[in-house]
Amino acid sequence: MIHISSKTMALVFAGLALLTINAGAHAQATRTWVSGVGDDANPCSRTAPCKTFAGAISKTAAKGVISVLDPAGYGAVTITKGITIDGGAVMGSILASFTNGVNISAGPTDVVRLRNITLEGISNGISGVKFNTGSALILDNVRIHDFSSGHGVYFTPSGSSRLIISDSVISNQGGYGVYVQPNATGFATVSIENTKLNNNSIGLEADDRSSVSINSSFISHNGVHGVIAFSGSAPVEVVINGSQITNNGLTSTSGAGIRSQGALASVVISDNIISENPRGIIAAGGGDVFSFGSNRVVSNTTDGSPSGVITTR
Repeated sequence: MIHISSKTMALVFAGLALLTINAGAHAQATRTWVSGVGDDANPCSRTAPCKTFAGAISKTAAKGVISVLDPAGYGAVTITKGITIDGGAVMGSILASFTNGVNISAGPTDVVRLRNITLEGISNGISGVKFNTGSALILDNVRIHDFSSGHGVYFTPSGSSRLIISDSVISNQGGYGVYVQPNATGFATVSIENTKLNNNSIGLEADDRSSVSINSSFISHNGVHGVIAFSGSAPVEVVINGSQITNNGLTSTSGAGIRSQGALASVVISDNIISENPRGIIAAGGGDVFSFGSNRVVSNTTDGSPSGVITTR
């Protein structure tokens, strides 16, 4: 009869546990797929895809990619690591009812990318994308529509974080198209290019501890303001170049194409068209709007004037 000591048995069980842990770690793939006819019980491979982003994300390694095989609704998702979700040529979608489409609470060095994705709030979703923590959020060719009780992109970093939006459309939000509101310990650096912010309550608002650059974008038909820099107690700066800011203030006769509010708020403008707003430019409460003198501010009910002109050099 073979006798096995308790110490040997303990080593055997420890080895088996380690093998189990390693097997679970290796189960995460750097590339996974979702399909409307998939199943979250699948391994999320191309031939056996998952059905939802939430199902795929647990099987995708950090810095991995979730790809979409066919157009379908893939559900709301919470992201806690660096990852890319790519809708590819089929523009995978997220339908979010009474919730946020994407919640991001990632690590301080994590970068989250959403590419070729449509987020639909179907008139009762909260916010399209809610960012809490992470190094950066990159939105490329993203469509965000009809989130009635929140914002298209609600960027609320608790650290120093970046938001990059390009080639996107953010429209029909009950709140703001983009709301940059760092918390008390946060700082936001934001770049927006070739993007439409239309038919929201406000196109973009940036609050304390924000630095925002808007280039070659179209901001129109928002209910109150096109762009507002709002300073309560800390600096905020918005630079707008080569953009069209028109037909805002649809629900407010005091609405403005551009508003700078608060003693530490600053907006710098160059090569923009600012027209058909109740007010073109407003600097209020000690805020400033500086112009390079190359803007066309015309056909507003009240055009307004910049606080000062910057010499081109």
